[in-house]
Amino acid sequence: MTEQQANDGYQYLIPVDDYLKAGIHIGTKFKTESMKPFIYKIRPDGLAVMDVQKIDERIRAAINLMGQFAPEDIIIACRRENGWKALKKFTELTDIRGFPGRYPPGILTNTQLETFTEAKLILVTDPFPDRNAIKDALRVGIPVIALCDTNNKIKDLDLAVPCNNKGKKSLGLMFWTVARGYLKARGKINSDLDFKAKVEDFAPE
Repeated sequence: MTEQQANDGYQYLIPVDDYLKAGIHIGTKFKTESMKPFIYKIRPDGLAVMDVQKIDERIRAAINLMGQFAPEDIIIACRRENGWKALKKFTELTDIRGFPGRYPPGILTNTQLETFTEAKLILVTDPFPDRNAIKDALRVGIPVIALCDTNNKIKDLDLAVPCNNKGKKSLGLMFWTVARGYLKARGKINSDLDFKAKVEDFAPE
């Protein structure tokens, strides 16, 4: 991202420097065709760098979509261990149901299970390790939001949010930003200043 991009009048959800410090824009050396539109440049070491404004725009879109649903109508799956702390804090603040670790297969589709859950929207941290959750969502026909790195495929997703979905700090900042936005969208807080949780609460020390 260039200085011009950071100062072109676009209003970011959080300061651009906060995104950069968390490495939310640093992708992988592998790039799928579907993620190329979100890539700004390739570093000399081969890592793809995602466009911070496009990341911010998609986070905003995710918040707007999630804000249309009550907490009990949303579930979040996160098989990747680096996101467990962030997800647990997120669920604590929003009352949205989260599944850190192994996603219980069939909870959306098998009414005979004691763990059967009805949902209207699902968010996954990574489409590959969380693919079973996506399959369940497709079977019952509910929208899927997914955090996607440059190596992810976005087939079967309703909304892909480009970001570093592997780093602890990146995931912590992502869940912090979405939690604040969701609570505002649902009328639980009136402004950003009412959100007292810190990014450090979401990311490991």
